[in-house]
Amino acid sequence: MEFLCYHRDRPHSGPLRDELLEEHWSYMDQYAKEMIARGPTLADDGDTATGSVHILDLPDPAAARAFAFDEPNYQAGVFRDVMLRRWRNTLGRTMWDFPGGRTGGNRYLVIGLGAGRQPAADLAVPPGRDELIAYGPLLSDDGATWLGTAVLLRAPDPETARAVLTEERYADIEVHNWQFGGRPS
Repeated sequence: MEFLCYHRDRPHSGPLRDELLEEHWSYMDQYAKEMIARGPTLADDGDTATGSVHILDLPDPAAARAFAFDEPNYQAGVFRDVMLRRWRNTLGRTMWDFPGGRTGGNRYLVIGLGAGRQPAADLAVPPGRDELIAYGPLLSDDGATWLGTAVLLRAPDPETARAVLTEERYADIEVHNWQFGGRPS
């Protein structure tokens, strides 16, 4: 089962996040084989972390909750909240398989939040697949109910990134600056 976990930072938690960097990476190293995508979201300055995205293949919702809430930054209070949802890897690849590589261009996390009982939207991979890093629906724990869509992509600007989703089909669409994550080589 695939899951998207998005930890959002508390304001001014950067120093604590920096202090825990090695603990965070060591924790994530335990999940290297399960990782589909990972990386921080960033403020407009391109340096200040605002959150942390992890997409993983785990055995069940209990394992996903353990991953999200045992994470050292979460335990220490770096994060203000956590979005944890089942997710389906529509592209069938990891971020490391993205043909555009780890650098170059602007990268974004786009989260479309479903509008209640509205029918599912954007289930098919949109045109421009070459710019998509990860793409798939957000689902309920049992996988039966569509709750939205989450996308990692390269785009020239936030407006172009937002346009990957059908805006009128969502209660809200969030666009966050994002970069490839992981321990530096």
